Amino acid sequence: MKKAYWIAKYKKINDPEALGKYAERAKKVIEAFGGRSLVRGGKYITFEGEDFIRTVIWEFENIDVATKCHNSKDYQEAWDLAKNTIVRDLMIVEGV
Repeated sequence: MKKAYWIAKYKKINDPEALGKYAERAKKVIEAFGGRSLVRGGKYITFEGEDFIRTVIWEFENIDVATKCHNSKDYQEAWDLAKNTIVRDLMIVEGV
């Protein structure tokens, strides 16, 4: 199976503290599903399209595992900590 990538592009962060609590808890859940952090913030340059203030990319064994992680009770509880204070795009995409 092909690897999968969980890509989160943050448009607005209204409560950095809530984001920190979510990130701390979500990291543990994602890693429990075998997720490996590739990008978590950092410098960036936007050449085309909409600008995002933060990008996060996780690599998973495959799209099924990434989807199970996202839909898990533990991840959803972590997301509840920040979902009302953040605007983001989130997708899971299969690699080549």
